[in-house]
Formats: sequence, structure tokens, C-alpha cells
Amino acid sequence: MMGSMFLFSYDPKHKKTLPYYDQFPLIFPFSSDKTGFMGINMHYLSLPLRAKLMDALYDLTTDKRYDEKTKLRLSYDVLKSASQFKWFKPTVHKYLSKHVRSQFLMIDSVEWDIALFLPLEKFVGASKTKVWAESRKAV
Repeated sequence: MMGSMFLFSYDPKHKKTLPYYDQFPLIFPFSSDKTGFMGINMHYLSLPLRAKLMDALYDLTTDKRYDEKTKLRLSYDVLKSASQFKWFKPTVHKYLSKHVRSQFLMIDSVEWDIALFLPLEKFVGASKTKVWAESRKAV
């Protein structure tokens, strides 16, 4: 699962207390434990900022073929230490396995750029404009 892009349906455990959340995260997972996984949800960034972050993430690919075998060598430490990844901070979220409400749709690397720009985000509790503005401030 690590190093690939996934889309899925999610129903957060603490949805009543969250200011907002994305029902259809588009993530690159980078760590997991027995309860769930951590990932970068690209939907928390506006389209131009998604493109900037993705451009930086392409430096972490396992190869330059960009086919179904291409993955990201991604870790929190790598993201935290590199200035070109500064946009990742508001995108990091923990997802509990028990609250995943669909199968995972894996997106091959040849389709990453397409998936980034599809209007698939579905924020509950705030508009995407508000979420994107708060993410921009968080950086």
C-alpha cells in the first residue's frame, strides 16, 4: 500500500467534533499500525498547491518509467526534513481502518496527475474554499 495513490470513502470516528473532513480522501499512505494508517490527503490543498507538492513528490519515485510499478519512497521524516515539501503539513491525516467505508481504488502513477485535478473531494463541515484557505495559512 505504501508509495501508491489511493481513493476511498471514509467516515471518521470523531466526525461530530471535527471542524471538517473529507469523505473521499485521495492519499499517499506513508505509515501504518494495527489501527490504521497515516497519509497525505491531496484534497486539502488547492489545485495549484497540489501541483507544487506533487512536483516535489516526483523526486521520490522509485523509477522514472511512471508505470504500474512506480511508487513513492515516502516517509514522514523525509517530508519533514525537505523544504520543497512544505505544503504537506495540512495534508497529513490518520485514518482508522474500521472507518474506511469502501474498497481502496489504487491509482497507477501514470494517472496521478489526472486524479489530482478531478473534483473528487467532498468536505463535510466546510466548503473546499475554506479548507484550502486554512491549509494555506497552516503552511
